[in-house]
Amino acid sequence: GYKFALQTPAGELTRNDPYARALTNSAGHSLVFDPLDFDWEGDNFQMPAWNDLVIYELHIGTFNVKKAGHPGTFYDVIERLGYLQSLGINCIEVMPATEFPGAYSWGYNPSNPFALESDYGGAEGFRQLVKAAHQHGIAVVLDVVYNHFGPGDLDLWQFDGWQENDGGGIYFYNDWRAETPWGHNRPDYGRPEVRRYILENALMWVEDYHCDGLRMDAIAFIRNVHGEEDPGADLPDGWSLMRWVNEEIHRRQPWKITIAEDLRGNPAITGRPELGGEGFSAQWSSSFIYPVHETLTTPNDCDRDMHALSRAICTHYNGDAFQRVIYTESHDEVANGKCRLPEEIGGGDVENYFAKKRMVLGAALTLTAPGIPMLFQGQEFLAPGSFNDTEPLNWDWAEAHGGLTQLYRDLIALRRDLRGVTPGLRGQGCQVFHVNNNDKVVAFARWDGAIEDATIVLINFANQAYSHYTIGLPSGGDWTVRFNSDWHGYDQAFEDFPCYDTAAQGGDYDGFGQHGTFDLGPYGVVVLSRG
Repeated sequence: GYKFALQTPAGELTRNDPYARALTNSAGHSLVFDPLDFDWEGDNFQMPAWNDLVIYELHIGTFNVKKAGHPGTFYDVIERLGYLQSLGINCIEVMPATEFPGAYSWGYNPSNPFALESDYGGAEGFRQLVKAAHQHGIAVVLDVVYNHFGPGDLDLWQFDGWQENDGGGIYFYNDWRAETPWGHNRPDYGRPEVRRYILENALMWVEDYHCDGLRMDAIAFIRNVHGEEDPGADLPDGWSLMRWVNEEIHRRQPWKITIAEDLRGNPAITGRPELGGEGFSAQWSSSFIYPVHETLTTPNDCDRDMHALSRAICTHYNGDAFQRVIYTESHDEVANGKCRLPEEIGGGDVENYFAKKRMVLGAALTLTAPGIPMLFQGQEFLAPGSFNDTEPLNWDWAEAHGGLTQLYRDLIALRRDLRGVTPGLRGQGCQVFHVNNNDKVVAFARWDGAIEDATIVLINFANQAYSHYTIGLPSGGDWTVRFNSDWHGYDQAFEDFPCYDTAAQGGDYDGFGQHGTFDLGPYGVVVLSRG
């Protein structure tokens, strides 16, 4: 191992190499590392199209823990890739996996941004994971943290001994701009060496480690001191840095995805750089999660707002349905005092009928509304509680709730059109054409090309079955039920309320020239297409 010895006016300082790709651990020393010393076995993975992506967010330390008292590793994740592939997942989003103090963390406290966490299996383990994921047809997107560094085990801090105002020294802001929710540790985005450091870090993941994209954490705090739309606290250097990173990645590898977590509903984040945008491929969507979460967790059916929900379904950025990432669970949404969706609905009892039923409504919305859908680890088998970086995901739940996992598998197959009968779910078209706030039913069309060829999604947000429920249909002919969430096979508590294929009838309804009548179970979802 090695360290740098710096001769400074304050005496000799020893520091780890800021560019070290491996360390003994975050409090140890740097290791010499050959980035080319790995057999990729001709890995030339084809990134799925944005409209085919189904993302699964996972945390290395808890996803598949094999050894008590030790966090999960990259190798442990490899063991479950077959499961994810069979679920229909074609992209994993890995929570930050660079060196942090100790063995347990979410990962958002990076001490050595170029080195992979030693307790997870280091650079060797990560490359094995990426290679194996690609062999299973699964892309790898890595979550990276550029809004702050540290605060613990941070060799960049006061690197050469100089600082002002007890600040971070030469590589950080040392005035009011240093303040973040994670300490006074924001890098100085105006310094050329800091800009290059962050750019080279981003490029390292997509080039040397074959990652298929990056998810950038809380970038509102890169473009603004307070993470708000307050021009007085804007950081134009942060904005231009993110744009530069996006431009460089897309110039070299245009098929790779960059995802912003900004959550301020700002279309410029995914706007084209030449038009003043930041150039991200997609961004996490606050306009989906908040209204959908509200709709599903409201206790009384009569209080659910179908108008707010229908606005959430079709919102998009810059006229592109796939510039937003949509989800009902993410690491943030199920922690920090919040819990998983079924846990919240069931008041601590995820086996509760309402918890299961309304969780299914969330799954259906996520996998049929326009956007890139994302699940959080364990969501598909009703994982209880909230996310905690020391508590392993309990795979016994997967055994107990195989039916609900099958429901997710079926929805993912429809979303990706794996059966060739729901191409509309991959299309740009979206129209909520039926909003019944009285009975709490909505229907929307998704299409690719012409609305006449749409896939129809019909959702009942009330604990009441409807026989012979009428909605408009965009074209005549036979409409076939492709999915009915009430199937008994998904869960023993579901009623098996039937819904039958129907021929469209002439007569105006919902703005269309024909209509059809369908049966809809309590809290039921039906997906229809022609043929």
